[in-house]
Amino acid sequence: MSEFINENPTVVQENELPKRRENDIEQFLLGKSTDESAIQRRKTLLKIDHCTESQVLQESELLDRLLSKFNCSESEREDNEEPVDLIDPQEIYDLIAYISDPEHPLSLGQLSVVNLEDIEVRDSGNKDEMAEVIVYITPTITHCSLATLIGLGIRVRLDRALPQRFRVTILLKAGSHQSENQVNKQLNDKERVAAACENEQLLSVVSKMLSTCQ
Repeated sequence: MSEFINENPTVVQENELPKRRENDIEQFLLGKSTDESAIQRRKTLLKIDHCTESQVLQESELLDRLLSKFNCSESEREDNEEPVDLIDPQEIYDLIAYISDPEHPLSLGQLSVVNLEDIEVRDSGNKDEMAEVIVYITPTITHCSLATLIGLGIRVRLDRALPQRFRVTILLKAGSHQSENQVNKQLNDKERVAAACENEQLLSVVSKMLSTCQ
């Protein structure tokens, strides 16, 4: 573009973007299963210190028994119904925060167009039931003409990455845009989205936006 719509946006450094902390990883993994044996197994594995001086790793017999029990349990679980992979807001944020803004050489996370607290995940954990992800986006200015393109990029990214049981809803955060209702309608109209994705020029722009995703 020859001119920026927003010349001086507020920028968050990439190392300041929300990330899952170590204790959050443990809680998330434990929350993926209601099976007591699986929970205890994950607790044990998460306690292992994976450095070369780890006492657990030095005790090869103990480690062999632990891994043997783990592999056996995993095989039994694979013979049964495949478990549902629960998804939380942080996982959604990680998928979309690194999408490039179509105007600036910065990510949507750095520009605070997407924020962790503006993501909702509604998932019962039942693979036979529909789950929903709702993402509220905040354009850098209230008259941003690229809001629809940004929302389309987020939708394409999530549609490609999430299981089919997830329904994706993209909404502008209330009061963040002067054409809020119109943009929301465009972003959540299946026929309009499908038509947009068939436009080679538009799809090329979206692909460039997604090329920076981790």
